[in-house]
Formats: sequence, C-alpha cells, structure tokens
Amino acid sequence: MKDCIRLEYPFTKDQVSTLKVGMLVSLSGRIFSARDRFHKYLFEGGDSPVSLNDGAIYHCGPVVVRRDGKWVVLAAGPTTSIREEPYMASIIEKHGVRLIIGKGGMGSATMKACKKFGCVYLQAVGGAAAVLASRISSVDDVHLMKEFGSAEAVWELIVSDFEAIVAIDSSGKSLNERVKRSSKKVLKSVIG
Repeated sequence: MKDCIRLEYPFTKDQVSTLKVGMLVSLSGRIFSARDRFHKYLFEGGDSPVSLNDGAIYHCGPVVVRRDGKWVVLAAGPTTSIREEPYMASIIEKHGVRLIIGKGGMGSATMKACKKFGCVYLQAVGGAAAVLASRISSVDDVHLMKEFGSAEAVWELIVSDFEAIVAIDSSGKSLNERVKRSSKKVLKSVIG
C-alpha cells in the first residue's frame, strides 16, 4: 500500500496528530463498533464496558453469526456518522477516543472536539461491507448485547489492514468542507 499510513492499537495522540485530511490510513488491532444506542447511553452517563481511551469507535452495526463456538463477521459496512453528532464531542472528551470511523462526515461540534482533544474522523468506503468484514480477523468480545441487541451491541473487533481516509484531522480541517468549497468555486465559474 503505497502512501498509506499504518496505525496500530492503541492509537495515541502522537500518532493521530501526524494525520492530515486526505491521507489513506491502514488500521490494525482493536476497534469497537458503536451505534446510536451506545452513543446515547454514554452521553447520558452510562459506564462504558470497555476502555475507549486511545481507541477507535467504528460507526457500524456488523452482521455477525455464531460458527463453531466463535463469532464471525459477515458484513461490516460503515453507517452514517452524522446521527452521532449530538453525542460525539462529549464522548471524545470524556473517553479519550482517538479515532472515529464511519461514513458521510461529522458536524462542527465533532470537528472542534477533534482539534481540542486530539482525535480524527476516518471515512470508510460505504457499500463495501463484505470487503471491510474480510479485514476483521476476529471478534474478541461483545458487550451490551442483551440490552441493545446485535446490531447496536458493542463488538470488540480485531482488524488487520482496515483502510480508511482521513476526513477530519486533529487540527480541525475537514475533507468535506474542502470539497464543498471547491465545488462552490466550480459552480460559480460554470454559472457565472
């Protein structure tokens, strides 16, 4: 993987501070799936069953089955991250999260929290759930399954060469904002 930055868990503040918008990264190690119910639960003061410090939250509700006594991930595509915008800044601050992985971008509160606390938002490829699942080498554990159900549970995933693009860096720059500005310039030149 040429020009790809490799990151290994734990994802420290020093590691993520070197990442810039538009860079391709490859993650290896532990990441945690998290969707709406877990974000709301943490935001409302619930205790995390895992340490998220120097960790990665993956906005994903993986499709997981039990085979020969082990959990196997069949699909693990990113879900739309903006749904977590009301909670994300607080979770970054309180839990020391360093990486957020999802699709579609995040809002200004998350951008500010990334800058203030040293976190980055990574955009994974939507529509590639089976390919992304192939980067998950094992499921180490599942938390809050009884309370939240399979899709909303917190899955402890071990990944290898899980690729994504830096969409918000720890200086608060946003790939989505860059594209928006560029698009406005092109539109203005086209319509005069």
